[in-house]
Amino acid sequence: MGSAYRLARTAITKENFVPAHITADYVAALAGNPNTGKSTVFNALTGLNQHTGNWPGKTVSQARGFYRYQGKNIVLVDLPGTYSLLASSLEEEVARDFICFAKPDVTVVIVDATCLERNLNLVLQVLEITAKVVVCLNLIDEAERKGLWIDVDQLADELGVPVVPTAARSGRGMALLKNWISAIAAGEFLTQPRPVRYADPLEEAIGQLETYLRQVRTNGVSKRWIALRLLECDSGAIEAIRSYSLANCRLEG
Repeated sequence: MGSAYRLARTAITKENFVPAHITADYVAALAGNPNTGKSTVFNALTGLNQHTGNWPGKTVSQARGFYRYQGKNIVLVDLPGTYSLLASSLEEEVARDFICFAKPDVTVVIVDATCLERNLNLVLQVLEITAKVVVCLNLIDEAERKGLWIDVDQLADELGVPVVPTAARSGRGMALLKNWISAIAAGEFLTQPRPVRYADPLEEAIGQLETYLRQVRTNGVSKRWIALRLLECDSGAIEAIRSYSLANCRLEG
């Protein structure tokens, strides 16, 4: 991996995505599978306060915007639509790196209420990186038209994070979504996500690696997530972690 690419990655900090003309109180990331209405949620939250461009050093398009809520400026970074954070594409890599290394104050994961099972894979992957998550159960009106009923409270309990049913096109649920974004970003509500439990031999290996990683400077990156990437021999993620750690050492030195 070339040095120019590594330098581009070091620019992925949440401060670099704050428009120059505003002071951001919080930075939120919007993640989700394609065709979940993520752009509609983004537009419903930010209105005309948007800016588009490319990600630093990438050909992937990037949108960001902001809105005010309870006297605070919340900047939204709309991540590329992805099915996974295992980074088999440039879009997945961008989404993974921003959530993992930019450390947004809250990550909103948009899921399609009409095909929830397919979307939960991304939710669980995000929860392995950060606990500061709210799930936006979008297209709830379409689900209702199809006769689908989702126990939102039970889903929130199983995931350990808030779940907000929305129909972004009509504005339904958006006020509640703003409230949860603000509460989690401000630390007024502490989520308690339930990690995926793997088979005992794998959990033992994860635990051993996490014990070792306590002695290693990971700059706030989840040690469990790093352990999983090491066990999977995910060379792209390992290189990303190494580059991020070296960049932070230079900045702090």
